[in-house]
Amino acid sequence: MLHKLLYFGLLALCCGYALARGGTPERLGAIILLIASVLTPLMRSWNMARFQGLEPSILALDLVALAAFVALALRANRFWPLWIAAIQLLGCTGHIAKALNPAIDPWAYYVMVALGGYPMCLIIAIATRRHRRRMAERGVDPSWNAS
Repeated sequence: MLHKLLYFGLLALCCGYALARGGTPERLGAIILLIASVLTPLMRSWNMARFQGLEPSILALDLVALAAFVALALRANRFWPLWIAAIQLLGCTGHIAKALNPAIDPWAYYVMVALGGYPMCLIIAIATRRHRRRMAERGVDPSWNAS
């Protein structure tokens, strides 16, 4: 329970900061992360102990979030979405590992798919801070690639 309070507190702080002070890419990244984080506990398998087997609904949600972060990375004029997409990909590979080897310890499965949210929050907050700094220095911070 402490982990959930800590995570959702960090999520609220970092994403709130991005939504209030970030550019369009930072805001979109925060929205993607917020939606995925809120939906994940609602989509877990209720008929089995947590992380004892593959969580297919969470895998589906993680794949949608991965696609959204990759799309953001391809379009945004920022480097940070690549890092978030990579972390999300690592979480998706945790699901694949559990599907290929159901004997993986539930705690290890949990760590592989759940703990990536912490660095994602921090990356969005740092990205927002960097956006604010570029705005102060240059007066402009283009959000999107020209192509």
